[in-house]
Amino acid sequence: MRKLDNRGVAAFEFVLVFTALFTLIFAIFDVGRYAITIQSLRTLASAGARATMIRCYTPDVTNNTSPSGCIDINTYLPVAQRQNVAPFLYFGGLTPTMTAGSSPTNLTITASQPGFKMLMPIVFGIKLNAPSASTSIPF
Repeated sequence: MRKLDNRGVAAFEFVLVFTALFTLIFAIFDVGRYAITIQSLRTLASAGARATMIRCYTPDVTNNTSPSGCIDINTYLPVAQRQNVAPFLYFGGLTPTMTAGSSPTNLTITASQPGFKMLMPIVFGIKLNAPSASTSIPF
């Protein structure tokens, strides 16, 4: 009986396993980075809402006036304080943006990271790019 040539089989199996394992490891890393970014954005939005409540919202409500003019978040939470609240968002030259919007019933503070890109767009697509988080303060 003739012996089969098995040279290269181990290398081929290694490539098959390594490709799947490599993709899985980077997908887990990418989801973790996304989760940390979302949590940091939630923290930043909450800190912005707290600063707005302390500096603008409370005096207006105490005077029985609508706090709808409290939409300049840069006055209430400057960039230096944002970096102290969520330093992870400033890594890699990225800068989160914060906006405040008012409706008849609440004030909404939104923090977003427009430059965020997933490392594995093949796995997740572009759905998770540019994450954002909001906090609403009722009147």
